[in-house]
Amino acid sequence: MAKKILFINQEISPYVPDTQMSLLGKDLPLNIQEAGHEIRTFMPKWGNINERRGQLHEVQRLSGMNLIIDDTDHPIIIKVASIPATRISVYFIDNDDYFMKRQMSVDEAGEEYPDNGERAIFFARGVLETVKKMRWAPDIVHCQGWMSAVVPFYIKKAYHEEPSFANSKVITSLYGNDLKNELGENFKHCLPFREASADLIQGYKENFDFVELCKLAIDFSDGIVEASSNVNKELMKYAKAKKLPILKNPGEDFDDAYQEFYNKIYPDE
Repeated sequence: MAKKILFINQEISPYVPDTQMSLLGKDLPLNIQEAGHEIRTFMPKWGNINERRGQLHEVQRLSGMNLIIDDTDHPIIIKVASIPATRISVYFIDNDDYFMKRQMSVDEAGEEYPDNGERAIFFARGVLETVKKMRWAPDIVHCQGWMSAVVPFYIKKAYHEEPSFANSKVITSLYGNDLKNELGENFKHCLPFREASADLIQGYKENFDFVELCKLAIDFSDGIVEASSNVNKELMKYAKAKKLPILKNPGEDFDDAYQEFYNKIYPDE
């Protein structure tokens, strides 16, 4: 049976350089759509994306919302483009402060942005608010990359009564360690939203690092994908201890493996 699958990706080729994550960010939604499923795909509008070359344009009907993070209003700008030679539309979450004039996780000098945690919060809430505005209800939400790591927490706690996400199952793909530094003292303060309350995150470290961020994602996911060969062993052990369904690294021949896993997480009625 056809499913509705929302891909929330950190990287998608060809908009950013080719990596294992960005290539899968393109190929997996393409293959899933060609198999007859309905998809939506999101990623951040990183400042190093060439809008003219990628033919991005703003979606006026979806733009214009404001998100309050740390008592500051941050407008969401939604852009869209089609991946060349495919029928895949990619929606981009943009904002002047967090993305427009900045690169990905590190700046031009190779230093990680101190507000990467806030950027992840803005991206997660921006995607979820935009999907609500689309009046679209995904069966499965598939998160890839640290930028999407707070999405499971928000779907299960802050958006669990929203019609768009009330019945959604969440899958998190784990990759190698993207971040070397902690996310900063402000991240844990900015994370609570609606019923995703501060008391639910008391048990986590005060300063989140990459591993702690992934543990948060695992705790609120319905399934985990070991998406690369260099996933942190501590995280895989943590996921197994939670007794979550796990898709072992499927390698290059991944089409059937992902479809079978989707059916396992969200069985046909």
